[in-house]
Amino acid sequence: MGKAVTRIVPAILVTGVIFFLSHQPGDLLGPYPFLWADKLAHLVVYAILCLTLIYAFPRHYRWSARRTVAAVSVIFCLVYGISDEFHQSFIPGRYPSIADIAADTAGALLACMLWLRLSSTEHAENPEKR
Repeated sequence: MGKAVTRIVPAILVTGVIFFLSHQPGDLLGPYPFLWADKLAHLVVYAILCLTLIYAFPRHYRWSARRTVAAVSVIFCLVYGISDEFHQSFIPGRYPSIADIAADTAGALLACMLWLRLSSTEHAENPEKR
């Protein structure tokens, strides 16, 4: 398997986990341990998805087009979050939620901001990595 193909595998796995969890009926979801726990879970999972999407891009492109990579990753997470909520509308006991989409997008944005900050710092310290 080529290097380019294997770089996308983590993102595919994360999207698969999200789909699987979204497909569980509402009665299987126990009470949340604290208020907003479900929103925090959305934020964390979509931050991970966003980072795996960034990783999927070729290294040279990630360095030369950091903002484009970040924007594409966030937009993908937003669209996948919307499709995930649509999917949930067909699952017994599950309902689509704009707040979940907001949490998904916030997680992706947070991950991208952190990555952009860290990559610009690393780039400034190691310009030969271009």
